[in-house]
Amino acid sequence: MDEGMDGETLTLVTRRACFGLPTACPTCLPVFVYLRFAKLPFNVEYNLIYPDSDQIPYVESGTYVAYNNENGGVIQKLKDDKIVDLDSEVRGIPEWISTKAMVDSWLAEAVIYELWIACDSISANKIYYSDLPWPIGKCLYLKQIHSVKQLLGITKENADRREEEIYKKATTAYSALSTRLGEQSFLFENRTTSLDAAFLGHALFTLHALPETSVLRSKLLEHSNLVRYTEDLKLEFLDADTSSSAPKSQSDPSASAARRGPSDWRSTPKSKPKREKTEEEKKFKRRAKYFLVTQLVAVLVFLSLLGGSNDTEVELEDDDDGFSYE
Repeated sequence: MDEGMDGETLTLVTRRACFGLPTACPTCLPVFVYLRFAKLPFNVEYNLIYPDSDQIPYVESGTYVAYNNENGGVIQKLKDDKIVDLDSEVRGIPEWISTKAMVDSWLAEAVIYELWIACDSISANKIYYSDLPWPIGKCLYLKQIHSVKQLLGITKENADRREEEIYKKATTAYSALSTRLGEQSFLFENRTTSLDAAFLGHALFTLHALPETSVLRSKLLEHSNLVRYTEDLKLEFLDADTSSSAPKSQSDPSASAARRGPSDWRSTPKSKPKREKTEEEKKFKRRAKYFLVTQLVAVLVFLSLLGGSNDTEVELEDDDDGFSYE
């Protein structure tokens, strides 16, 4: 296992930290957890400018970059390139392969369904769009809902049926994982693997970021050993103040929220300390404000011209009434 390419420490570029998590993005959390499992030194940077980028999360070190939308994702790329591989002793076990596929498909679908369709927009907006002007964030949010419906094959005609299928598969997955885990500390071979990283990331997001009214959250809470597993691993690998792998953000100091006491599994948003905006963020917000101002001016000019034309028509009509043709 190398510290990185060219002797440099890895940098994980992810989305914001909130809900008491080092990153509240359900796609980014497993990568963060995987690097923590590997005890690999890495820094964390939060990209708040491009919330709809499918490259995030990505890992970089010097000229080396592993994007999430290439080569099977970040974790697979790190394994293929021999940066860090936690699965060398389990990848040939058929049950491990099928369980990993179940987490990556059934539970991943359930999370994005809850985040973008079943639950209100509070969680999604806080994670992805809270730093953007409202009109831009709203448009991106609606665009993402449309994309998720296409991804999950949801239409007006089959919406109820697809919801039932998604929750049924999630329930089956939780039952299978609970049986598999039993009273063990890890899911396979008493060791951390990418399967543990994937499920721990899923469970942390479900318990912390989804609202208490979430159906998926309630189904997970039915399995006490999965909740115990999640809390124990969070305390050991995420809350531990280890200087070798403690996340450092160049753009958002709220990463410190990840290091706190034992979790109470509530989804109440935590207050976020004020921070200095980067030059790129300031430039982006200035452009957004100019855009909104110009649009407002255009609307006002249009309304004033429309009102003026109506007044002219009224005056002409009045003049016609008082004019006699002889």
